[in-house]
Amino acid sequence: MPTKEHKASDYLKTPEDIVAYLNAAVEDMEDDPRLLMKAFRNVAEAQGGISALARHARLDRVALSRALSGQRNPRLDTLAKVSAACGVKLRFSA
Repeated sequence: MPTKEHKASDYLKTPEDIVAYLNAAVEDMEDDPRLLMKAFRNVAEAQGGISALARHARLDRVALSRALSGQRNPRLDTLAKVSAACGVKLRFSA
């Protein structure tokens, strides 16, 4: 039976989908924030790609691509800019 490649970005159509997806990534990331950055990469792909997100966040495209690669730990300022550009807010709760 043929299989189809699954792309998370295909399912991130609404702001509610994006928020639920990112919240799930935060819950699953444990001690590795790179998982969250990979999730933001999928959101970026759903919203027009890394270049579009970089323009909206006012970040260098190459630097953003590296940050979203999952190979590096994100800086807080990058995370804040990326989340704002994706239309979501960082929040904390007890």
